[in-house]
Amino acid sequence: MAPRILLARHGQTEWSLAGKHTGRTDIPLLDEGRRGAKLLGERLHQAPHSGLRDAEVRTSPLSRARETCELAGFGSRARTWDTLLEWDYGAYEGLTPADIQALRPGWLIWRDGVPEGETPADMAARADEVVAWARSEDRDVLLFAHGHVLRSIGARWLGLPIDFAARIRLNPTSLSVLGWAYGEPAIDSWNDVGHLAR
Repeated sequence: MAPRILLARHGQTEWSLAGKHTGRTDIPLLDEGRRGAKLLGERLHQAPHSGLRDAEVRTSPLSRARETCELAGFGSRARTWDTLLEWDYGAYEGLTPADIQALRPGWLIWRDGVPEGETPADMAARADEVVAWARSEDRDVLLFAHGHVLRSIGARWLGLPIDFAARIRLNPTSLSVLGWAYGEPAIDSWNDVGHLAR
């Protein structure tokens, strides 16, 4: 059986707290995000994960994902991978959903993409690259990245169209696990933030 993918969304930033679309702008973690990253690391180093000693670890090159990875205790093992960059929001970078709806009523990123940025097909292709790579591995993989790209990976792991990702939200510093059930791709857990309650 092919391995699992563990998805770790980066910790809270000023823009994620405000609901702004944060694609390629390199926004640092807030203190709350750093605390969450440490708690996520504690969780991943305890049973049943026990530090995921055999897992392949990859991170987005953006500092909010890399710092989350480092604070969680996986920085020395992680390789940066541009494929894990967040959706390129183009002209909508830094805008909130309400800002965008005022400009373009009825807009949905999963259907419409963004001007001067990536289309849903672009994001699906990147997510497919991650899924194909993960399935070719002989061990679990742990990814530190961003909300929209991780949601896209979730949809494509399941073999569903990219717009399914609109239905599976992710909170900052959440942990999700994609695995298998009855030989079919499945979601083992999604958007788990239990470690943040400590």
